[in-house]
Amino acid sequence: MGVHDLGNPGEIVGDRYVIIERSIILDLKPGLPPQAPELVYLDQIKPYLKLIPYRLHVPQIYGVLSITEQEPRTNTILLEAIPLIHDNKNQRVHLWSDLITAWGKASSIRQINWLWQMAKLWQPLYEQGVASSLLSWDLIRVQGGLVKLLELRSDRLPINLSQLGKNWQQLLASAQPCLVDLLEQVCESLIKEEISSSEHLTITLDQALSQIDKLQKNTSSIDTKILTQTDPGPSRQRNEDSCYPPPGIVVSPSSPKDGLAIVCDGIGGHEGGNVASDLAVKTIVPQVEEILTIQESADNYRDLSTVVQMLEQGVALANDKISQQNDIDHRQGRQRMGTTLVMAIPIAHQMYITHVGDSRAYWITHHGCYQVTLDDDVASREVRLGYATYREAIQHRGSGSLIQALGMGNSALLSPTCERFILDEDGIFLLSSDGLTDFDRVEDYWETEILPVLRGESNLETTASRLVEIANTKNGHDNVTIALLHYQVQYQEPNTVLEAKIPPISFSKTVNITGSNSQARDVNYFPQSTRVIPENPYSKDHNRKIPIQLLILLAVVLAAGFLGFWPKREKKSPVPTPTPSISQSSGAVLRDNLILS
Repeated sequence: MGVHDLGNPGEIVGDRYVIIERSIILDLKPGLPPQAPELVYLDQIKPYLKLIPYRLHVPQIYGVLSITEQEPRTNTILLEAIPLIHDNKNQRVHLWSDLITAWGKASSIRQINWLWQMAKLWQPLYEQGVASSLLSWDLIRVQGGLVKLLELRSDRLPINLSQLGKNWQQLLASAQPCLVDLLEQVCESLIKEEISSSEHLTITLDQALSQIDKLQKNTSSIDTKILTQTDPGPSRQRNEDSCYPPPGIVVSPSSPKDGLAIVCDGIGGHEGGNVASDLAVKTIVPQVEEILTIQESADNYRDLSTVVQMLEQGVALANDKISQQNDIDHRQGRQRMGTTLVMAIPIAHQMYITHVGDSRAYWITHHGCYQVTLDDDVASREVRLGYATYREAIQHRGSGSLIQALGMGNSALLSPTCERFILDEDGIFLLSSDGLTDFDRVEDYWETEILPVLRGESNLETTASRLVEIANTKNGHDNVTIALLHYQVQYQEPNTVLEAKIPPISFSKTVNITGSNSQARDVNYFPQSTRVIPENPYSKDHNRKIPIQLLILLAVVLAAGFLGFWPKREKKSPVPTPTPSISQSSGAVLRDNLILS
């Protein structure tokens, strides 16, 4: 039974889903948890679960639709978060273009960006047996600067990077002139297996980006403005959050060392949360600024491994200082103070995001709003381990319990996540504590409150005030702290051909990322590495609202591997506050506990 056999547009199936058009349905009861896949299907969907750290590019499973009226019974997997264009005027949705169709119209930096994202995805997809997904142009869609996969296609035959090189040769004819020689050399080196690892490929593309940055020094740049705002909220006596730069003043950084933004959320329910968050900021800022000043004077700050190590060192130092203070004060268990952390720093045409805990970073462009960090909580860990879908995992008691935060132990036990994003169009990064992000307030209000800044219809000051107001009036259960980084890209095509140079393999650098599968990792891959620190949860009971979703149907065929299409969050109308289908109390999820040693 194909997905087109479910019914006609407008019909309701499963007593909750309305058919929008072929393979696309709308959940009319988003407040109710969707039916979870049965255990018999778990192995089939496990690649999707384990790739949740890459959900910016890989669709995720929503639930299952069982059609019991027909024989035999058909189970259809529902998936979310694919690149759909919403045509409100004609009340239609359709997919964004595939990469090969959009390729010829893209700038050179966007072309490199798309290749870089595919290179970054190769290894994690290869490890899950689905790297073939990167060899089918019909599966590779582009949503502005983002590469988005429609499905994960299982590898039926052995696969290697030489096949990717042959695929990329199809892009040569319409590549930007400055990239042709380089791309031709990259393809040839892949085919000849001179580039034999995704790490080596990513470093090669990084060097191309570095060349572009140097060529752009006098012709274009990225202008960034930063504003932070913090408020104790209506129900808290003190503010346990901290931020940098100081709140209320728009900062226009003139160099990378001036572009650092930080949000820390002191662990609520623990003594000294405000001390921990403040100590984290005061420790990280001078550490990062000092190293960046040294690197900038040597014109070496574009070295990826140097930047990553710098950020990790800053996080480790802050963690150790808080932990040492806990030990000095003889704080144990629930008395230990701690803090979450999310920080951003723009360097050249890249944004580096580092986080620990559940303070989040969102990326807003003209095309959408994307959560780019994955909470360090029990629910996310369960999905990464392949035990449950995310929608199922958040229904479990304690699903929001944090599994790591700064100050709870030695830095050897801490696994901060560091990611980077290539900036090829205007956008905004929002860093936020959970005073705003709880109940999906960012997803609800980004179009009405943040997008106008990109359109030139509002400014950071107005937007920051509105976001704090929304946090206090629509949530109101916690302190709220945000940082907005608005960047504008001025880019001109280089009139110089990029050097077609493949770096020696000895240039490749790895770092050890500790996680459920500890191994040497490419510094260009920053999977969500989490560590369980058992005992002593604390509680801030929050409810998590699940918004209405557009879903793509995927017919499950037990012997057929992976099939399907996928969707993205439906646009919300600019109403004051969305109304869930059921009372929030009936969907309560225990969140934001910290499991301590």
